[in-house]
Amino acid sequence: MDLAFDRRHIWHPYTSTLTPLTCYPVRSAKGVYLELESGEQLVDGMSSWWAAIHGYNHPVLNRAAHEQIDTLSHVMFGGITHQPAITLCQALLELAPDNLEQVFLADSGSVAVEVSLKMALQYWHAKGEPRSKFLTLRDGYHGDTFAAMSVTDPDNSMHSLYKGFLPEHIFARSPQTGFWQTWQPSDLDDFRHQLANHHQEIAAVILEPIVQGAGGMRIYHPEFLKGVRQLCDDYGVLLILDEIATGFGRTGTLFACEHAEVQPDILCVGKALTGGYMTLSATLTTRHVADTVCSGEAGCFMHGPTFMGNPLACAVASASMTLLKSGEWQTQVAGIERQFSSLLPRLKKHKKVKDVRWLGAIGVVETTTAVDMENIQAHFVEQGVWIRPFGRLIYMMPPFISEPEHIERLVMAVESALNEESCFLTQTES
Repeated sequence: MDLAFDRRHIWHPYTSTLTPLTCYPVRSAKGVYLELESGEQLVDGMSSWWAAIHGYNHPVLNRAAHEQIDTLSHVMFGGITHQPAITLCQALLELAPDNLEQVFLADSGSVAVEVSLKMALQYWHAKGEPRSKFLTLRDGYHGDTFAAMSVTDPDNSMHSLYKGFLPEHIFARSPQTGFWQTWQPSDLDDFRHQLANHHQEIAAVILEPIVQGAGGMRIYHPEFLKGVRQLCDDYGVLLILDEIATGFGRTGTLFACEHAEVQPDILCVGKALTGGYMTLSATLTTRHVADTVCSGEAGCFMHGPTFMGNPLACAVASASMTLLKSGEWQTQVAGIERQFSSLLPRLKKHKKVKDVRWLGAIGVVETTTAVDMENIQAHFVEQGVWIRPFGRLIYMMPPFISEPEHIERLVMAVESALNEESCFLTQTES
């Protein structure tokens, strides 16, 4: 493998071309293991950015991909349909909150968010009440494209340098009560205040239900989400839930909104939709929203990705939905949660640890100083695990098929890193 070429010419995510981080060459993956070119096997703690929930090289997903590519790998979705898309959308509507009836397929999570925002804008335009603002939360993250960035925390996020170039929306204070803590109703005060003051210009509220992902790996109380749904109803504002990171079992329920027993007007899903095999996303909405959008002057929803409804991706996603419908994920995720609840609290006593938290197949260690990415990544590889932290957050989102020994190995590697000064920046560098 030509790593010199890679380092010189390939621009990896969140990496400088001036001082590129080390990239570790993977030659194969199976189950929970990534095999490096050198032959080392790493226990994967990231599910390839939270997508490979069934692990790698899964026979059911492999078979679906092989069978579909022999028949139809891609065809435009405008004016044409096909069975893989129909089967997938049937499965999605069966699994999703039952108020959702329309599925719009796209090709990435960020695009699903863009689609949801455009739906909300076109909805109010069709009603003759154009609205241009969105209400969202501090510490949130919704993707890297421009509209998605505009509803991501403008100060406390990786997108702060774009402030001034993006549309300015309305941000409410994020909830402070953790999932396992006693609910504090005052958490809703700022959100209620913002909605009361701006509801006539707000097209929709958009937020990540229960878990705020890349904006801070914060896990908040379901009562906050329940209160948001009620306030959106009271003020007649649409609610968009971004379940791209949390959907398909990651938090212990199929969708995170189930923890609060609420339903959105628009739902975004992606990442684990294909079990991590291919890029695909979907935006689901109610019949009312869809029909209202299409009653406007355009007469349709004005969006159409080239690879919308890609048959190959849809076939693999349908196979992934079949695995989820078997229900085995519930036992698997509950087991991972038990492991995290048993192992993570002991790390909270460490001088470098500010907090630990967990929910479902999510485990988070928040440190007092930022990690040194180059050194901590090398340390994890030496420990035989793959964990990709950022800032002050060392988090694990392993495949659901992970066994207790895999989770223990991941947590032990984190504990080991905490004891290595070289794995962290100094207070000045942080």
